[in-house]
Amino acid sequence: MTSVEVPYSIAAALPTLSVFDITNEVSREISRCRLESGIAYISAATPSALVRVTERESGFFCDLEELLARLVPFELEQRERLIVFLLGPRTEGVPFADRRLTLGTWQRVLLFGFNGDSRANWSVTTVG
Repeated sequence: MTSVEVPYSIAAALPTLSVFDITNEVSREISRCRLESGIAYISAATPSALVRVTERESGFFCDLEELLARLVPFELEQRERLIVFLLGPRTEGVPFADRRLTLGTWQRVLLFGFNGDSRANWSVTTVG
């Protein structure tokens, strides 16, 4: 039997919304960090994506996609840019202590993509 490490977990794959759970990968980066404690700034590498800390709940993702479809119609040429603009900063700051993320019990670090892009590219910058 061969084991394969999956680089990220797909939390939702909807027609106009992709959500990747990158919590484990971010945690691994923080555990290798030279700093004991501080803030990790996690940023989406793709312009039409952003990072958020929230609970991983499939009903929420469907509701979000429906809300965004009502707010920003599919026909608009710059739809992804408008969505990212409406949802605020593309970077999320997460505190860490003892080289571990300090998230709530059900909180996860999620990467949201809005153009059907299946890449889960992100970067982390630590400040301590």
